[in-house]
Amino acid sequence: MIFSVLIISFIFLLRHYAVKRIRGDIPFLTEDQRKWISRTKNGSFTFIVVILFILWQSEINEFALSVTAIAVALVVASKEIILCFTGSIQRASSRSFRIGDWIEVGTLCGEVIEHNMMATVIQEIDLHHGQYDYTGKTATLPNSMFFTYPVKNLNFMKRYVYHNFSICVREFDNLYPMLPELLQKIDAHCEEFIEVAKRYNGVIEKHAGVDLPGAEPHIHITTTSMGDQKVHYMIFCPTEKASHLEQLIRQDFMEMYEVKFPKELKEKS
Repeated sequence: MIFSVLIISFIFLLRHYAVKRIRGDIPFLTEDQRKWISRTKNGSFTFIVVILFILWQSEINEFALSVTAIAVALVVASKEIILCFTGSIQRASSRSFRIGDWIEVGTLCGEVIEHNMMATVIQEIDLHHGQYDYTGKTATLPNSMFFTYPVKNLNFMKRYVYHNFSICVREFDNLYPMLPELLQKIDAHCEEFIEVAKRYNGVIEKHAGVDLPGAEPHIHITTTSMGDQKVHYMIFCPTEKASHLEQLIRQDFMEMYEVKFPKELKEKS
């Protein structure tokens, strides 16, 4: 027992020193630093388990023989732990994501900053509101979640994203004559990056092996259950510019709608 405690203490000291050297004095960790920190922690944990198993092998064998009667109860009690271990194996074998990737598990989205045998840690990102910004929250996901929820790898969204948003119009006016001019204005906003976006879109298509909508902007009009018109936009743009471009496009639509359908005419009619 004393020898085991000494070994564990020594390995933890080595791990702490190694992590400190990898981290250095910089305020923000790079992706490579996070990978090496994760490898160091996982490697030290595996080494401790192997050493303890070798030291306590005979005691473990005797204990196993004496607790055969309650083995089933132990398995049931440790179901969640077993699921976490097997979830880690499933993640490693399927290579569904790695450190630095953006993933979505259930309702949680974020960048993977650490993973081990029991859990995966992500830095939460506000994807559901179309902001693509870090919320400052850190979420720890037990690996058992990988059997309950599908894991979506959103890594290509770190650079470019299909940004979708809608504008609701209360009045039932004919909006289709506005579409060509609206598309021209969107093209003007996207002119500086459209060529890079097309090449990146082609890379994603080649990697995924599917036909994506393309880098060109798309607009279509639908109606709600209340009879209001809804103008749906989809643009392929740099992730950090998505929110700003949405505001510019909304401004263009409102200014154009105000010119084509003045309030004075509606009040007279």
